[in-house]
Amino acid sequence: MSTLPVIAAVDGSDDSLRALEWAVTEAGRRGTTLRVVHVRQYAAPTQPDVLVAGPPEPAEDPVLLQVRAVLADREDPPPVEYLHMEGAPAAVIPELGEGAQLLVLGSRGRGGFASLLLGSNGMAAARDATCPVVIVPRPGREVHGETHLEPGPRVVVGVSADAPDGNTLAFAFDAADRRGARVDVVSAFPWPEYLWAAAGGFTPSVADQEAAQKETVDRIKDIVAPHREAHPDVRVAVIAAPGDAAGHIVGASKGAELVVVGRHRRRVLHPAPMLGSVTHAVLLHAPSPVAVVPPEEPAES
Repeated sequence: MSTLPVIAAVDGSDDSLRALEWAVTEAGRRGTTLRVVHVRQYAAPTQPDVLVAGPPEPAEDPVLLQVRAVLADREDPPPVEYLHMEGAPAAVIPELGEGAQLLVLGSRGRGGFASLLLGSNGMAAARDATCPVVIVPRPGREVHGETHLEPGPRVVVGVSADAPDGNTLAFAFDAADRRGARVDVVSAFPWPEYLWAAAGGFTPSVADQEAAQKETVDRIKDIVAPHREAHPDVRVAVIAAPGDAAGHIVGASKGAELVVVGRHRRRVLHPAPMLGSVTHAVLLHAPSPVAVVPPEEPAES
């Protein structure tokens, strides 16, 4: 069992306090320390009239004082550490992942544009941190369309049948096991949105789609088999649907305890970390907390 802490990055905003509450519960669930971190960004050198002389001590940081007050009335809180740092939050916060089991942020902070669905710090952490990052969204996100899922606590995980990631699945099954929840594995298979019945062309039938769906379900069952063996008490449902992967994951996320998605693997031509379009869309639209998991690194030859 890892002894690394769960880290909650806070800035005093309502969003960060919601993320703090989620992190408190998760640290207790994992039996580890909660480390609350406030990264204060100094003003630019071109604004000498508003420069700060130096960082306050953690005991004097007004944001951390606010957090202390919030946590003071909680029953049986986990052990809590407080840390004040200085620098650019979008650069400093992802680096915290080197010493964390989990990094937790709100979807928005105090700065930036109010119309953005995900702030720059959350985006940077989800993209760059070396540990899993959980983004806790604002309440009120709506999911349109009907979802026909069994009731009960659920962890939703998005999986590609062609390029599954073991880290993402391992995190999802572990999270479900800790919560006594079911894992809903969501996978999309490509299917044409518009079918052209040109002379000599091929128009897929309903039977073709059903066959593609069954093949995807069978592949996903094989992919998740080792994780089911590692977590025998976790129930699993496989959801395979045509077309838009992000839309299906967001649709399944309604009422879920957690949604788990992976980042893109590094490529030779794109060595920098990348979220990927599906993960980006899920972060913007899922109404449940979203965990972004760094991918497995390919074995060195």
